[in-house]
Amino acid sequence: MVEVRAKKRKVLIVDDEESVLELLEDVLADEGFQVRRAENGREALDMIARESFDVVLMDIRMPEMDGMEALRRIHEQSRKTGVILMTAYATTDVAIQAMKMGAFDYVLKPFDLDEVVMVIKKAVGVQEMAGELDDLRLQLGQVYQPGTIIGSSPAMQEVYKTIGRVAASTATVLIRGESGTGKELVAQAIHFNSNRHQGPLVKLNCAALPESLLESELFGHERGAFTGAVGRKTGLFELAHGGTIFLDEIGEISPATQAKLLRVLQEKEIQRVGGTETLKIDVRIVAATNKNLERAVKEGAFREDLFFRLNVVPIFLPPLRERKEDIPLLAQYFLSKYSREFDKPVTGVSPEAIRLLNNYAWPGNIRELENVCERAVIMAQGRFILPEHIPMGIQTEQLGIDLEVTRSRLPLKEIVADIERQVILRVLEETNWNRTMAAESLGLNRRSLYAKMKEYGIEG
Repeated sequence: MVEVRAKKRKVLIVDDEESVLELLEDVLADEGFQVRRAENGREALDMIARESFDVVLMDIRMPEMDGMEALRRIHEQSRKTGVILMTAYATTDVAIQAMKMGAFDYVLKPFDLDEVVMVIKKAVGVQEMAGELDDLRLQLGQVYQPGTIIGSSPAMQEVYKTIGRVAASTATVLIRGESGTGKELVAQAIHFNSNRHQGPLVKLNCAALPESLLESELFGHERGAFTGAVGRKTGLFELAHGGTIFLDEIGEISPATQAKLLRVLQEKEIQRVGGTETLKIDVRIVAATNKNLERAVKEGAFREDLFFRLNVVPIFLPPLRERKEDIPLLAQYFLSKYSREFDKPVTGVSPEAIRLLNNYAWPGNIRELENVCERAVIMAQGRFILPEHIPMGIQTEQLGIDLEVTRSRLPLKEIVADIERQVILRVLEETNWNRTMAAESLGLNRRSLYAKMKEYGIEG
C-alpha cells in the first residue's frame, strides 16, 4: 500500500452539492489531509491559479463548467496535480474519455468512502514518486549517456573502479557474467576510456559464426584460399589495428581457432587464411563469456594457456538479481528511451510495479528488463507503468500461481479465470482478507473485487 508521508497533503474537493463537500471534507481531514472546497470547475481553476494542490477530487456534472472541461484546463496549468473524477453515470465512454484526458482515476457515486480515501492516497503516492523521478531524471541526465552502463549498487561500483584502473593500460581483459548483464557495454567503456579511444572498436560474437567462417572473419583470407574466396578479405584484427577488438562468447571457439588466437596474443601477429605473409598488429583484446572457462579447461574444451592469456584482468558482472537496488534506475533509463522512441508520455513506474520488478529473479538479466520496459511503455495509457502492464509471467511467479492449468486443453477463457481466481485468493490471504488492501494491490476498486469474489465463489 502506498503510504502518505507525514507532511500534510492538500486536496481540493469540487462538487455543487454542499452535503457531499461536507462529508468528504470531514473524512479527508480525519485522514490527515489539508482540505479546501470549491462549488464548480471555474471556482476550482481560480483556486488552483493561486495555490498548488496535490490532488483534486471533482464531480463531472456541475454548473458553469463541468469536470471534463475543468480537468483539461487544470492540466494546462499543472501536469503534476492528480485529478480524480466523481460520477454517478459510469459508462465505458466516460471512463475512457476521463483516462484519455489524463485523470488519475474516477470513483462512482454513491461512493464507498474507504475507496475514495484509498484512491486519494494512491494519487498522493504517485505525486511523491513523480518528485523522486525528477531527481532520478536529473541524475540520468548528468551522469549517463545512451550506451553507457547504468547502476550505482556496490557491486557495480567495483566494476567501475576496475574499468578505471585497467582502461589506460593495454592489458587483455576477460569480462565474465551471465547473458544479458551488459558485457558489451563494459567493453565499450574500456575502449572509450583508453588511450586507444580514437582508434576503431571492432566487435564479434564468436558463437554467431561456424568455425569455417570465424577464422576468415578474424584473420582475413587470400584469394582462392577456399571455394568462394574470389578476392582478398581483410580480417577484423587488421581492421582493429590501433584500437580494440571485442570477442564476445569467447568460450565457443574451436580448439584450432584457440591455437591461432593464442599466437596473436603471444606474437602480436597474424596470417590470413591461405596466405604466407605475417602481419604485425597493434590490437588490444577484450573478451567476454558466460561460460565457466575453468571447468572447460579441466574438461579439455578450452586451452589452459589461452585462458591465462585472456584472464589478465578479469571483470565479473553481477546478475541483476544481485544488484536489485539498480532496478529503478535501469527501469527509468529504459522508460525514457522507449517513451521517446514511441512518442508516449510515460514518465515513471508505480510503487506496486516496482515491487513486482524488484521481487522477480530476472533470468534474462538487464536484457530481459529492457524488453519488459519496452512492452510496458507500449501498453501504458497514462504517465506511469502500473502492475497490469507487467507481463503475467512475472506476476504469477511471485504469487506462486500454479500454471499447470495452462498446459491443459481447457478453453482459454477457463484458463484465464482459473489463474485470476488463484491471484485473488493469494492476495486476499497475504492481506489477511482486508478487502480494501487487496483491492488496492490488485488495482481494483472494492466493488469490482466483491464482484470477482462472488463470480469465483470466494468467501471470507
